[in-house]
Parts: sequence; structure tokens; C-alpha cells
Amino acid sequence: MSEEKILLAHGSGGKLSHDLIREVFLPPLSNPFLEPLDDSAKITNQQGPIAFTTDSYVVNPIFFPGGDIGKLAVCGTVNDLSMVGTNPSHLSLSLIIEEGFSSELLKKIVSSIRETAEQAGVNIVTGDTKVVEHGAADQLFINTSGIGWIRPGINLSGTHARPGDKILLSGYLGDHETAILSAREGFKFQVELKSDCAPLNDLVEKMLDVCPSIRCMRDPTRGGLATTLNEIASMSNVGMVIEEDKIPVRESVRGISELLGLDPLYLANEGKLVAICPSREADRLLGMMSHHPLGKHGEIIGSVTEENPKRVILHTVIGGHRILDMLTGLQFPRIC
Repeated sequence: MSEEKILLAHGSGGKLSHDLIREVFLPPLSNPFLEPLDDSAKITNQQGPIAFTTDSYVVNPIFFPGGDIGKLAVCGTVNDLSMVGTNPSHLSLSLIIEEGFSSELLKKIVSSIRETAEQAGVNIVTGDTKVVEHGAADQLFINTSGIGWIRPGINLSGTHARPGDKILLSGYLGDHETAILSAREGFKFQVELKSDCAPLNDLVEKMLDVCPSIRCMRDPTRGGLATTLNEIASMSNVGMVIEEDKIPVRESVRGISELLGLDPLYLANEGKLVAICPSREADRLLGMMSHHPLGKHGEIIGSVTEENPKRVILHTVIGGHRILDMLTGLQFPRIC
């Protein structure tokens, strides 16, 4: 890294985040379980392959349209496990609470955690609580870790995309980040903005039932769709061609993005996934997704190519094309 100090943009999920991981964390910590850099680590024990993941949540505000920091923490960890073909089962829950935080708000958040865990079919089995001095934290930080058993015969990874594969997106982009932004800044719009925050494990389970040959899944959170596609293209050493007119974005999100100078392709999502599968399976997989509440607005948005390895090319609605790079700085902080 050229920067001598950690910047807020290092937590954006974009290029600076990747630089931080590859230049600071990987060299001293590298091992076969960490090196793939998938959403969850794959570990084999006597009972078969399991997945393990961890994440921290520092969203601001902690309550937002469509969810709160508790729901976000459970969904984020469940979804990371699901992206490697896992049936999520057990989660840990650790909280860092700022002195003076409302006990009633804490009860609401814990209730939300319980409801979301029940919806996802997972159990909170261990945890920890720390209280720090006023000003040493911003209200409440949550860390969740999770484990689950990987389905037999399933081997999902960002390294598995192959030329000729199709790229599917499960629904509208940008709902989460625009909802967070509007709540944080107090923007008033005529349309209702609501986060897409949701556990994806049921959708993933049904997708793998129909198409166990899916090569890769990712949830496009920080850095958005563009960053996620660049990650996969780089990991698999392939190119990608994306059709802009196939990418589902709500008109409200598109309009707000234009007003604020944002690009929906870089907005964070918490209830969407990208799947890459063999071309012959794509239509059948999309058909299944269209019958699920979390996939009914899904689309086939592009293809994997041999040309331009490690590059993502966007075919625009006006007939041109441009390189779609990963997020290099940040649009807005603390959205997941």
C-alpha cells in the first residue's frame, strides 16, 4: 500500500480493501484455508466438509427501513456461508456496546436477531459482550461467526468460473445502500426505500437442488455488483461481458443514484446473489429462481469469456462498451 495510514475507504470492499488484505493480512497469515478468499473457509473434518465464516457489522444508522444491525448481522453471516454451498447451522454473537446505549433498543435488536435466526433456521450457540467507555465506540458493533455443513457433491468457489458460463443476478440492485443513505442523511423521497436485507440460504438450497453444477455464488455487498464480478474474474483468470440493459435496478434507486452522483453497480446489497453456471443450465436455473420470493426479479446479465482475462466489460444501453472496474474509493461508509 502506498498509504501510511488506514483510510475509511479501506473498509469499502473495493480496491483499497483488497490491497489491505493482500499486502497486510495475507503475507503473515497465509494458509490453504485462507488463500482462496471465498466468502467462507472450507474445512474438512471426520464428518465431511464444513464452512466457517466471520464478519463484523458497524452500520449507521443501526435501525433503517427494512431492518437493523441485528438482522443485518445474521443475514450477512448466513449468506456468506450459503455462498459456498453450506447449510448454515450455528452462529456466534459478540457485541461491543457503548456506555449509555439504550437497554430498550438493545432488547429490540436482540429480538430482531432471534427472529432472523429463526427465519434462517440457525441457532445462536455462543457469544460475548463488552461495554466500552462513552465515545470509544459508535453505539453498537456486532460480530457474528458461523459454521455449517457443505452439501455433498457441491464445490462452489470464485476460482471456478469458465469461458462460456452464464452470469445470473437474483434481483434489483442498490436497495440496501439507498435505504441506509436516506435514513442516515434524512432524505425525504416520494418513493419508499427499503433494504433488501434477507437470509438467502433457502433460495440457494433450491438453486442447488435444480442445478448442482453451479460453479460460483457471491453476494454483492460492499463494493456492489461491479466489485464482486471483478473479484471472480480475477480469481478465475477469465473475462466477463455484462449487458447493462439486463441489470435490474428499480427506477427509484436509479433516479436517486443519478441525483446523488452514485452508480447502482457499486451500491451495496444484503439480499441478492450472483451465480455463475454452465450455459446449458442457465435458463432452467433462472426459471426456478423466478418462483422464489428472493429471486423473482432475477436475470441472466452476462457471460464469462476467454477474452480480456481479469476484466469485466459492460455493454451499455446506447450500444457502446466500457471497462467496469472494482470500486477504487468509497461512495458512502458504514452500510453493512
